[in-house]
Amino acid sequence: MPADIRDRDVDARGGFDPRFDNRSPSGSDRRPAGSPVPARQDTADTPRNSSGGPDKRVRKLSEIKSRLLRPALTSHYICKFTPPQSVKNWTAEKQTAFTTDNQQLIELSCAEAALPGSSLMTHDITNDFSGVSEKHVYRRAYDQVASFTFMVDHDYTIIKIFENWMSYIVGEQFTSSGGRPGIEDKNYFYRVKYPEQYQTDNLYITKFEREYQDTGACLEYRFLKSFPLSIVTMPISYAESQLLKCTVNFAYTRYVIDSTKTQKRQETRGAQTQTGALDLTRPYRGTRSNDTEINFPTNTIIPPVINA
Repeated sequence: MPADIRDRDVDARGGFDPRFDNRSPSGSDRRPAGSPVPARQDTADTPRNSSGGPDKRVRKLSEIKSRLLRPALTSHYICKFTPPQSVKNWTAEKQTAFTTDNQQLIELSCAEAALPGSSLMTHDITNDFSGVSEKHVYRRAYDQVASFTFMVDHDYTIIKIFENWMSYIVGEQFTSSGGRPGIEDKNYFYRVKYPEQYQTDNLYITKFEREYQDTGACLEYRFLKSFPLSIVTMPISYAESQLLKCTVNFAYTRYVIDSTKTQKRQETRGAQTQTGALDLTRPYRGTRSNDTEINFPTNTIIPPVINA
């Protein structure tokens, strides 16, 4: 009989001779000749390193590309500002009505924004265990201010809207009425509105990517009880002309991230694709010079592509 490389005798079937197979002394766990090989079972989604530490295996280039070559970009986002109805009425009286056109102007003119952050506030505990110091969380603290920078239009509409919003909060008026002097009067005094009259829950930052129209993936931050806290000084000079920008700081109580937006968006696009209402082979707005030839589905918000 031929011998294998380990100098063991093999039988006519090409396997090891049972006399030299010492996996089980009794031979009870040997599989009979001709028995089928059991199917391999799928492994669970667990790290390859069973010890729980980092995986030190060599990774393939395709794996690195799939994980790292689709980063999120900072230039794809849109903001929405909707003041309370009382503020809208006030701005309309000041000849800067918060119309749909002005709202779109504010959304598209927001040149800079920042995704909010938060932190956990803790108590230091040093007496529970000898020589051990611990921190226990007792609340979550949110950033106090959200800043937005706008490119000012030729008619200064953006500055007027936020100035009038702030003037409504403190009850500014130019003419004397109701026993109150006008703002130009020497005896003028403030009478601030109640918070529910000037705060809004409809301040949003939506972060998306270039393929948002196809994937529906996004992050939507909603700021609760927000209002304009300050307008930053805007320097002007006789030097080289630059864009005039207005930075408005908003105060808010907290923010929430709506995790259902992505799922609803993906379900909507799946239904539109199945019914033929949406053609995914067409590029989204901004990839062609003639956007009028692209027929987008109705009731679909098309975000702008900034610095694409």
